[in-house]
Amino acid sequence: MSFFKKIFSKEKKETLDKGLEKTKASFFSKLSKAVAGKAKVDDDVLDNLEEILVSSDVGVETTLKIIDRIEERVSRDKYLGTEELNQILREEIAGLLSETNTGDETDFTIPADKKPYVLMVVGVNGVGKTTTIGKLASQFKKKGLKVVLGAADTFRAAAIDQLQVWADRTDVPIIRQEMGSDPASVAFDTVKSGVNQEADVIIIDTAGRLHNKVNLMNELTKIKRVMQKVIPDAPHDVLLVLDGSTGQNAFEQAKQFTKATEVTSLAVTKLDGTAKGGVVIGISDQFKIPVKYIGVGEGIDDLQVFNKYEFVDSFFK
Repeated sequence: MSFFKKIFSKEKKETLDKGLEKTKASFFSKLSKAVAGKAKVDDDVLDNLEEILVSSDVGVETTLKIIDRIEERVSRDKYLGTEELNQILREEIAGLLSETNTGDETDFTIPADKKPYVLMVVGVNGVGKTTTIGKLASQFKKKGLKVVLGAADTFRAAAIDQLQVWADRTDVPIIRQEMGSDPASVAFDTVKSGVNQEADVIIIDTAGRLHNKVNLMNELTKIKRVMQKVIPDAPHDVLLVLDGSTGQNAFEQAKQFTKATEVTSLAVTKLDGTAKGGVVIGISDQFKIPVKYIGVGEGIDDLQVFNKYEFVDSFFK
């Protein structure tokens, strides 16, 4: 399949285009200045491009990888015009994303052989974790799936109350206890309830504390262990939610959480309010964890399944 074949509906694609507008505008205005008056891609252009990619929060390691690949093509093709640079960049970024994001998902689906499908959501406070859970619940329900939520972030009353608001809004059941309750107990009750209700999807919220990684690790391990008493292979997915607008801070959060627990997928939120959309490329490449969802707006439907073809197309459109 071509990297740039249209897959999304027109409406979804327009939302994605709009959500990446700030990133794209910032990136290409810098790129235009970098190649102004240049006929071919030389060392100066590559040095400027390196600076642009790093300042777009692609990350140093991923940036150097992209620059190396472009240098190879420059030496191979001998003469490479600056007008071709956009296409080459597009191809190299798409290639990088393909190394980790191997699927071609375009919609909210779960594996047919996992019922109930247990999704544990991790991430620091303020990244949009609870909102992401609420939007996921809404999207899964639209697909006709039965969803149960678990409020296992028991360290903040606000987290429990916020998840309750989303449960009411999307009309899905929620399992909750009082603030200060054992998070593992809530997770156990949620999974048990989900099984009893013949749910298709169980989504567990967890506390987002990074100040003590050992405690976080122990807590997440305990939550997993008690869930496995009910469903031996749970959780089926550990989704780390990151705030795309924080740029390099999102890299640090990913580093800490991947040390604390096995993260199997990523959701990058708040891309519509920032010029730091390049963080999606860098985090996916450096941590070798697929990006599953991206947030490109505040509406329920503005949480989208990440599709590398559409992302690159919108980024370079």
